[in-house]
Amino acid sequence: MLKPSRTRWKIFWILLGIVTLNYIDRGSLSVALPLISKEMHISPETTGLILSSFFWTYAIMQIPGGWLADRFKPRWIAGGSCVGWGIAQSLIALASNVPGLVALRLLLGAAEAPVYPAGGKLNAVWLPAGERGRGAVMLDGGAPLGAAIGGVVVSGLILWFDSWRGAFLAVGLLTIAAGLLAVRYIRNTPAEHPAVNAAELEYIERAHREEDAGAPSAGRSGLLQYFRFRSFWAMCLGWMGFNGVFYGLLTWGPLYLSATKGFAIAAIGWSTFAIFGAGFVGELTGGALADWWRARGGDPNLVMRSLLGVAGVAVVVGLVGVVVVPNAVATVALLAGVLFFLRWAGLYWSVPAILVGRDNAGVAGGAMNLFGNIAGIVTPIVVGFIVGHTGSYTGGLLFFVGSGVLFTACSLTLNYRQRLAV
Repeated sequence: MLKPSRTRWKIFWILLGIVTLNYIDRGSLSVALPLISKEMHISPETTGLILSSFFWTYAIMQIPGGWLADRFKPRWIAGGSCVGWGIAQSLIALASNVPGLVALRLLLGAAEAPVYPAGGKLNAVWLPAGERGRGAVMLDGGAPLGAAIGGVVVSGLILWFDSWRGAFLAVGLLTIAAGLLAVRYIRNTPAEHPAVNAAELEYIERAHREEDAGAPSAGRSGLLQYFRFRSFWAMCLGWMGFNGVFYGLLTWGPLYLSATKGFAIAAIGWSTFAIFGAGFVGELTGGALADWWRARGGDPNLVMRSLLGVAGVAVVVGLVGVVVVPNAVATVALLAGVLFFLRWAGLYWSVPAILVGRDNAGVAGGAMNLFGNIAGIVTPIVVGFIVGHTGSYTGGLLFFVGSGVLFTACSLTLNYRQRLAV
């Protein structure tokens, strides 16, 4: 009997790689901000505005990016997006003032926006339902991995070039090359890929036929009809709560360690690696647990609500610990624990296909990520305002606690068992 090829997993290893670069590029500003702030004389309030600006265009482009992935070709949307944001990242090296920095961060956000909806579409098209947990966390696992590697890589490049500008140019050029590789290898469907053998194609298509037999697809449809469903809003608001914590730590975490713990650039880099590296391990752990439990007959609601509920409680408790524990080493350890459990939320990238089916997974994923990145817009500004007016990060950390509570409540509300009837 012909053994199925594993091309689908090579696709997702490539997606892991480009999302990793996605987060190296978007997080590089936070690592370099102690230097950029001194060079451009930037206040905490203005810092919050600069950190938020990326998310303005990133959020706006989520639903259009998802629509493009559904309507056209996720291969070209994912790879082309990567090339585009690599160009934008390279151009940031030329910024000489705050308006220029904001304008180029807006461009970076617009270019990065389509990659997650395209990845969600590829998850729905390339994987059987029983493998989508692992596929989802491989797609989303690039976020903590990129944040972890980015802290070390960007800080190391800054020290090597003796310039934050040289570091930005180097990672931008690497991103362009990765985008071209993605376009070359990824295909829109398994049937189009020359490396997919007959056994793998039959395995995927049989699983999709069985899935559709239980919940027939209604074809591509508009987004508004899903607004009347509780699970749709739980998906969107839960992802918003998750991103309130993750983007808060991604954007303000390095400055928090610098300002409150006295960390230098190198120490920030390695601490960021430890914190977000724990998140990457947690992401893979959550996906493996979900698929393992489901393979042994676990009810989808029991599996997802148990894992995400435990994760949410651990995140809230860990963040409260960061507020009350002053020791620098303990703070890094607590934040690593927070990221380990927080990144179990990568399972959310399997939810659009569950709720709306393969035909509409791109636009539903775009809507989910739109709400998540509203948190990306609001969180850096709110934390900047709090720090600027109080001189303390305590209020900002409590804002993260509230976001963690929202994530937990919505994760326990979502129905992971039933496709929405439209």
